[in-house]
Amino acid sequence: MTTDVNAETVDPVVENVRAALLAAGLPDTVVVVGDKVATAATAAAVLGCDVAAIANSLIFECGGEPLLILASGAAKVDVKRVAREHGLPKITRATADFVLEHAGQPVGGVAPLGHPRPIRTFLDTELARHPVLWAGAGSHQAMLSISYADLARVTGAVPTAVR
Repeated sequence: MTTDVNAETVDPVVENVRAALLAAGLPDTVVVVGDKVATAATAAAVLGCDVAAIANSLIFECGGEPLLILASGAAKVDVKRVAREHGLPKITRATADFVLEHAGQPVGGVAPLGHPRPIRTFLDTELARHPVLWAGAGSHQAMLSISYADLARVTGAVPTAVR
């Protein structure tokens, strides 16, 4: 594994995520790695953490609008449960183009913040079990570390059981 903490990168999407962290009053915790970390399992292996500590940023479509669910890498999101508990219309998996349009970031690298506009967000309550969470940072080779409390604060996410 090649890991370069706070490495200079020319990727403007990753730089936008770095700026969003700083604007939220958090340190720049972005780590750029030499290997692609587009799945929770590969990210956990590269970072040496439990897959359950990976906060997947999953964009769904709900009533034509984006919905971000920050879910543990160990969880399979039950979208019917989330919709039922929050009185939402049907939640469906978004296309890659829909994700890029609304998050400004590619599938597999979506960060919980740094989007063009705020996205309604739910946060998997199971993630609270981990003192340090890892989330995508805007590319397939960038991750950021953050606490559950900070993740909830900077995203305005509603804590939710997702499975």
